[in-house]
Parts: sequence; C-alpha cells; structure tokens
Amino acid sequence: MKNLIYIIAIFFAGAVTSCSKDYLDAPTKSSLDESVIFANVDLAKSAVDGIKIDFGETNSYRGRFLPWYGMNTDIEWYNNSDKYPDGKADLCVYAATPTNSQMNDTKNAWAKMYEGIERANMCIKGIRAYGNPQPGNDMGQLLGEALTLRAVYYSDLVKAWGDVPARFEPITTATLYLPRVSRDSILKHLIADLGEAETLVAWPNATSATSDVEHINKAFVKGFRARLCMVASGYSQYPDGIHRSTDPDLSVDKMYTLALQECQDVINSGTVHLQPSFETVFKNNCNDVITAGNESLWEIPFADGRGRMLFTFAVRHKSADQFTGQPKGGQAGPLPYMYYDYNGQDTRRDVTCVPYYWGMADPNTGIAQQELSDIDTWYFGKYRYEWMTNRRVTSTNDDGVNKIYMRYAEVILMAAEAANELNGPSAAAPYLKMIRERAFPQSEWTDEVDNYIAGLTTKDAMFNAIVKENKLEFTGEMIRKQSLIRWNLLDTKLNEAKAKMYNLRARTGEYADVPSEIYYDYADDGVTLKMYGLNRGETQDKSGDYAYHTSWADPSNLVDSKVESIYAQDPDQHQFWPIWQVFIDASNGKLTNDYGY
Repeated sequence: MKNLIYIIAIFFAGAVTSCSKDYLDAPTKSSLDESVIFANVDLAKSAVDGIKIDFGETNSYRGRFLPWYGMNTDIEWYNNSDKYPDGKADLCVYAATPTNSQMNDTKNAWAKMYEGIERANMCIKGIRAYGNPQPGNDMGQLLGEALTLRAVYYSDLVKAWGDVPARFEPITTATLYLPRVSRDSILKHLIADLGEAETLVAWPNATSATSDVEHINKAFVKGFRARLCMVASGYSQYPDGIHRSTDPDLSVDKMYTLALQECQDVINSGTVHLQPSFETVFKNNCNDVITAGNESLWEIPFADGRGRMLFTFAVRHKSADQFTGQPKGGQAGPLPYMYYDYNGQDTRRDVTCVPYYWGMADPNTGIAQQELSDIDTWYFGKYRYEWMTNRRVTSTNDDGVNKIYMRYAEVILMAAEAANELNGPSAAAPYLKMIRERAFPQSEWTDEVDNYIAGLTTKDAMFNAIVKENKLEFTGEMIRKQSLIRWNLLDTKLNEAKAKMYNLRARTGEYADVPSEIYYDYADDGVTLKMYGLNRGETQDKSGDYAYHTSWADPSNLVDSKVESIYAQDPDQHQFWPIWQVFIDASNGKLTNDYGY
C-alpha cells in the first residue's frame, strides 16, 4: 500500500504541473502513464482517495477554512470578535481584506481547493477514458466519488468567494489564466454532476465502498445535491445587489422541486436515520465512529495528527489534564442568549451550549475542574475532549476528529422547507415533526411537537419555524451563515442578535425572567460544577446551599464593544471573502475583486 500511494503521489505531483502557478504550488512532471492508473481499480481508488489530501493540508480546510468560515451569525461567533482588527477576527466580522494576514498566502485554502479540484479533474478524465465506469461497478463508484469531491471543493469556493474561476478539465497552457465566472453557471454544473454521481454510487452499506462515512454514498450525494439546489435558487450578493439568480433554470420552483425529490429519496430509502439521542451524534464524532447508515452522511476525514475541529470549537481546556494532552478549544462559541432560546426541555440545549471551561490542572494529580465562564463566553458542547474515550490527543496543533459535512437532520429540514414552499405547511409538518420528536422527551410531545406544529397554519409561520429549528439544531456546525444568506436574512438576523444581547444583559423583553445571580459548587467528584440560577425562573437565594455565587447580570460581562463586535462592516455588503492579493497578482490581470472590496 505504501508503494501504491507513492506511485499515486508521483503521478499527481507530475500532472498538477507548474503551469498552474496561479492557484497551485506543485512539483515537476512525471512520465507515469495515466492509462496504467485508471485502468486498475486499486490504483484508481488510491488516486480518488488522493483528492481528499488537500482537505488536511496545513493552511487549507484544516487550519483556515473550517475554523474561520461560518462565523459570525445569529447563533455562533468567534469568542475574540472584539479583538478586531486581527487577521482571524477580520475573517469572522465581515472585515476581511485581500491582504488578510491569515489567508494571503500561496498555499492557503483557495489554492488547496483548486489543487483538490485539479486532482479530481484528472481522476474524472482518467476514469472516463480508461475505467469503463458503470452504475454498480467499482469504477462507477470511483467516478461518482470524484465528481462529488470536486463538487465539495467547488461548492465551498462559491460559498466563500461567490464568483470564481471554473475549471472542469485538467489545466493546460491555454487555460492557465482564467477570470471569474458567474456562480450560477458553476452551481448548475455541480448539480448536473451530482445527478450523474448519484446514479453511480451505492447507498450506505450497500457495498464495502460505502460502509463508512469517509467515502461517498448515494444518501450524501442526494442530500448534497438538494443543498446546492436550495443555495442556487436562494438570495446572495451580486455586483448589482442582493437578489435571487435570474437564470430560469435556477428558479425556486425548479430547484425546490428537485431538492424535495432528492430529500424524499433519502428519507424513503431507509438507509440512514436520526440517532435517537442528539448527544450520541456528537459523541460518535468525537470517538471517531465512522460507520455509515447513522446520522452523519459524509465527513471530511482527518488522520489523528490532522484537523482542528476540537482545537477550534471544543469546550476550552486551559491545560493538559485528565482528558487531553492538548490545552485548546473555545475559540468560538454560541451567542450568549442561545441557551435561553431553547425550551428548557429541549435535549439539544445542554449538548450545544456550555457555560464552563476546564481550568488549570492540579500539578500533582493532573486533574482539572470545571470553572464558570462569563455570560459573554459560552462554548460549543458538541465538541468535547472529555468525550474522546478511544484515544487521547497529544498533538499541540491537531486533534484528528472528522468534520461532519452533512447530517441527515439537514436533509429532513430541507424537505420541510421545500415542501412548505411548494405545497404549504401541512406538507412540511411531518418533516418538522421528525426533528422535534427527537429533540424532546416523549412526555413533552403534546405541547412541543403536536400542538406546536398544529399552530403553524400559514407558509410564513412554517417558514419562520423552520428557520428557528435550523438554529436550534445546527448551532456550532457552521452552516447557518450560508442559510441566512440564501434566505436573505443575514443582516436582519445579525441586527436582531445585537438587540437580543442587549436585552439579555438588561433582563428585559424575552429575557426578563433570566436570573441575575448564579450559585454554584462542585459535585461529589470534585471536578463537575453544579449550579442554580442558570435556568429561567431560578431566582431564589441559594447562598446557603452553594459555596459560591456570582452576578451573571453584571453589564461588565457583556460590554457594548463585545456586542457590537458581531460585525465590523455591513454583512450584506461583505457576504463573501475577497480573493487574496497573492492570487490577484499572479492572475495575469484576469482576477479582480468586487462585492465592496
């Protein structure tokens, strides 16, 4: 296997030639014949697996795109947003410039996405020419994987930068320098590619090739295609303003009809399911459970020494302790009011929103205690070193936990949204019911499921409920920003977020019953906090029952500058990052920045 991987690496090193210097940084050409590789299933499989290499490169998804794209929204933010100006904060607060200190480098995410696309282009061309790909055979599965992986890279390019150069064939001298093209044309191409891919790849667990979520399966392809249909027909920033696409092929009616069918195909297939416990989804992720057929549809795979999902998003650990050798986490978290926007019986709340961090470990025992954080700094509980029972992270920079790229819950909520738009709230209700039944204990279903959904009698009411349900379901998973953009709610919801934070601080409006004092102590284990005063209505004086208490309402814990730091510039005028200056300079005049940069 090592020799096989070495051969593939040489092939890619040669084929991704120096002529691609405006996007890539690649070695010299090899004479290895692609007809040898793509006529052999094992070699071709290694080549297709090689497309994923660029996800884990140092400044690619691993250390730049995944940590920084997706914040700040009405549910999540960079916990140091108020440190603006700063290269990291700028990426989150809608203030990135072409010379951003984190991104303006020839080996950053933009370059690595195009490098991954070039690998995919070569595989697609080679398999078509030499592999005889057909539905049901190994080469068909590999072609479907290559088409889908290319779509992943391209969809993220479009998500972050809007209009970008389109490369759907291996680079030649003639195509060395390309201008940006409309994202509409790229999305149409991707939707068509995924339509082909779904005929080629198998359902989860139908074959050995689809037994894990690090490889592509039909449920993911269909769900991903539905997502792109929703994006393509939605709102976004164009040079002439924010609007839907004017391409009739991307109309709401056409795209939602296709999206609904794709989602229904996945739901009706019975090949994937919601985990009965919301918490189990994320415990499985932290424990490297990659078995297909559960809720995770596809994951960006990271080896133990790559990836920064916990490094960036986990509950913070201030030192190496009983759970981790890596003192990281906590760079991002839920907005301060999110805990209170959940119903107290919603099982998603305590999984998602954590009001404590792990303090410095005792130098003698190596054991750390939970410590109460301030109201302005919460942590995502979906990512926890303490849930990693199968291995201990010792790397200083990486944790090796996969990125869940799509969950089955998203497919269900897209089905609800599309059904509501096309057929009204009664058509959407069964899908919303699936999500809320999982969220609440059965004892709460009468009020929180049946009566709640029965009250959604108009399309607008159902749409607003779906927008809210997406918030409650996906906080911390960095898909909210793109959703707000396509709903044309980005600016509206960010300004609403500011108002909600001020109301929380003042205990007015919807937060009038949030307690101002928290009483806390340690449980019998000596490390786990127990608290009173965190939940709505817990207003009794408990100083006699707890060793400590603090003013949760102190305005100094949620100052104006922190609230205002959710964005530094008009988010609707900065929905996309600028193309970084190094790529502008190397484009032979073909690339320019629009959208206010």
